[in-house]
Amino acid sequence: MKSYLAKPLEVERQWLLVDATDLVLGRMSARVAALLRDKHKPTFTPSVDTGDFVIVINADKVRVTANKLLTKIKYSHSRIPGGFKQVPLGVHMAKDAADTVRQVIKGMLPHNALGRQMARKLKVYAGTEHPHAAQMPVNYTETIRQ
Repeated sequence: MKSYLAKPLEVERQWLLVDATDLVLGRMSARVAALLRDKHKPTFTPSVDTGDFVIVINADKVRVTANKLLTKIKYSHSRIPGGFKQVPLGVHMAKDAADTVRQVIKGMLPHNALGRQMARKLKVYAGTEHPHAAQMPVNYTETIRQ
C-alpha cells in the first residue's frame, strides 16, 4: 500500500472565517495555524502547502489569560547601539491588535520558506469588516471554540 502525497496542483483550498471574539489568543492561534498547515484534513503532507485560506476578524476582541498583558514582552533591536526596545503585550495589542494576532499565529508555523508561504494565506482584521466576501468564506468559529 502506497502513502498518499499531495501535489501542489491538486490542492483544493477553502476560505474559512474565524471570529476571534472572546477566544483565548494562544488556543485560537494554535488552531488557526493547524488550519493553515492543513492538519485537519486527511490529505496533510508536511512538505507541501495544502492548507486553507483563513480570515480572522475581531482581532481586537481576543482574550489574553492571566497577567500576560503586562508580563509578556515583545523584544526588538535595530542593530544600532541603544536600539533595544521592549514593548509589553498590552501596549502592542492596543496599538495594532491585528498585527499582534498575525505575529502570534505566524510564530506557530514552520520557520522556513514553506511557513512563509502558509502565512500569506492568513488575513487578520481588527473589526468585523473584511474585503473577502466574494470568496464566500465558511464560518469556522464554532469548530475552533470546542
